[in-house]
Amino acid sequence: MLDVDCDIVAGDWDERFDWEGLAARAVSAALSGAGYAHLLSDSDLHAEVSVRLSDDAEVQRLNRDYRGKDKPTNILSFPMHGVEELSAWVEAGEGDLLLGDLALAEETTAREAAEKSISVADHVTHLLVHGTLHLLGHDHQDDRTADDMEALETRILAGLGIADPYADDPAPVDERS
Repeated sequence: MLDVDCDIVAGDWDERFDWEGLAARAVSAALSGAGYAHLLSDSDLHAEVSVRLSDDAEVQRLNRDYRGKDKPTNILSFPMHGVEELSAWVEAGEGDLLLGDLALAEETTAREAAEKSISVADHVTHLLVHGTLHLLGHDHQDDRTADDMEALETRILAGLGIADPYADDPAPVDERS
């Protein structure tokens, strides 16, 4: 089973919108698309992802403190386990596992959505898929892994009815540097 805990802690997130439902759909789609669909229905495995909807100031602080980059970014992923630990947990077939935390910056996310002429909801969905893939060990440190991750994101988003976010913009969602 999957539990997605979504909290608005800062920023101008529309509190009337179902961010928790959006987060649950995006994280579930990412898990399923990355080969972890069994986590969505297996009652002996309990996975948790925490989503923190925040603002540029907090995300900049987190980015500085944990990544050494003193600037805001759209999403940060904090995996709690390495790929080997995740594989061992799945193989064991039971127990609870916090996959990790995702933190989004409202101002950066809204600005990027406007620049791309897409809805904030679609952009947040993309970012959550991207971030969840990081929690599962996917990365984009070089061209090959970036291409692989972008292709996987595109397939997952297509299943959610969201257009290819890389079609007109060759840059990834977050910076490769």
